[in-house]
Amino acid sequence: MAPHVLDDAAVDALRSGFTGEVVAPEDPSYDESRTLFNAMIDRRPSVIALCETVDDVAAAIRFGRERGLEVAVRGGGHSVASNALSDGGIVVDLRRMHAVVVDPAARTARVGGGATMSHLDRATQPFDLVTTGGRVSTTGVGGFTLGGGSGWLERKFGLACDNLAEAELMTADGTLVRAAEDENPELFWALHGGGGNFGVATSLTLRLHPLPAATLAVLLWPPDAGPEVLRAYRTLLASAPDEVGGGMLFLTGPPEEFVPEHLVGTLACAVVFTYAGTADVAREVLEPLLALAPQGRLMAEMPYADLQSMLDDPPGYRNYWSAEYLDDFPDEAADRFCARARDMVVPSPSQQMLFPGGGAVARAPADYPLPWRRAPWVAHPFGLWADPADDERARRWAHDVRADLRQWSSGAVYLNFIGDEGEGRVIAGLGAHNLGRLARVKTEFDPENVFRLNHNIEPG
Repeated sequence: MAPHVLDDAAVDALRSGFTGEVVAPEDPSYDESRTLFNAMIDRRPSVIALCETVDDVAAAIRFGRERGLEVAVRGGGHSVASNALSDGGIVVDLRRMHAVVVDPAARTARVGGGATMSHLDRATQPFDLVTTGGRVSTTGVGGFTLGGGSGWLERKFGLACDNLAEAELMTADGTLVRAAEDENPELFWALHGGGGNFGVATSLTLRLHPLPAATLAVLLWPPDAGPEVLRAYRTLLASAPDEVGGGMLFLTGPPEEFVPEHLVGTLACAVVFTYAGTADVAREVLEPLLALAPQGRLMAEMPYADLQSMLDDPPGYRNYWSAEYLDDFPDEAADRFCARARDMVVPSPSQQMLFPGGGAVARAPADYPLPWRRAPWVAHPFGLWADPADDERARRWAHDVRADLRQWSSGAVYLNFIGDEGEGRVIAGLGAHNLGRLARVKTEFDPENVFRLNHNIEPG
């Protein structure tokens, strides 16, 4: 679709006094500026506002509203829904606002709205401090945290939003507001799962935790070993300490030194094991899986920031993801999960993942709009492929993974794990009992639903 055409005078009006860069369709950097992680998305905004200051953010929002343009907000641009772009609208692009300021004494980090996990982790690493981040380094901190924030360290330190101390938001009317337990507490509550519905997060302050060492292990088997490996993994997690993270998955064997030649480029069963501690202790915990004689094996102690970037998803692929949160995961569910992996697009970076819950996530007493946090397991089909001819197959596989496991479903879902799957799934992600309260917050801070390119909460 062609973008709505703004005349030169209108674009010049936005550029006047703008600290960052304003990119229009005729500019050389336009196509690069509108490229997202999900290569399926080809939207053409009328203008992209690369903001460098909070005043830039206010100016971009005001410009869009005055001209009737749909407003999209871009942080990391990593989500499968790809709501960071609007056909014919304005993009409030925060990527230049990525500064991270660490206070090691207070154990906090103030994070710019456009920062990625890499920005955050590299800033906190010199102090041996961490907080729960996404499972790759390219995820944007803002959208990740406000949507809940599930990652490798969640069983030890809670979800990312559990570590949110305060947020600064630019509202639809250009007002910069602070949300914390002692200021705008209802907004602060809503930001724990309600996403970008209420304003543009220009900065977040996150609590940090000491972590001098972290350990990563990746174990590989042929796919036929899946049921045995999954049962052993399930047993291990039943008594695992909170330091254990990771997941069991099916993937295409990567061309790495630790991967035997017969597993490269073909379907393989894997366990990714993360440990918030040293390798010697991690190896003891992992022993029941090591006893299953993995044919590929990598295990190393490393700084957490390095661990976070070792498993980054490659950009430039077509994406489709979904998820099913489970109250139980019996043998029948395990067998169905393993059998469905045969339908993945292979070779490709697609992964059919099973993540454990529990630990600090399930114990947290906070009554936030996160109805999925008590589920002990989540199945997460994560599709990335190159050929448009595989689009239908990849979507069908993702929905079949969910359908296979639905009888054990909790009914809830983490909205950051899915795209546009309808209003019912938004309700499942926020909790029907929370909708009235969320709508009241939405009405107070965004009564005209300016920020609607998200898993949307309509005003009251």
